[in-house]
Amino acid sequence: MASGESGAAGHDRAALDEIDLTGELMIAASASRAERLAAEQIDEVLLARREGDGEPGTEQPAH
Repeated sequence: MASGESGAAGHDRAALDEIDLTGELMIAASASRAERLAAEQIDEVLLARREGDGEPGTEQPAH
């Protein structure tokens, strides 16, 4: 395996994480009645992601 290939996998993972986060923020924004998400709402999305470790399938259940 060439050394560049292993680095590309890290970039791919980071890109997928960013896409997932963007999707989660878009879902939160579409569920909000406000024109923009408040900082607290963004923090909630980020915190839920952190608690789930950001890994697919590890999100915390909604209460």
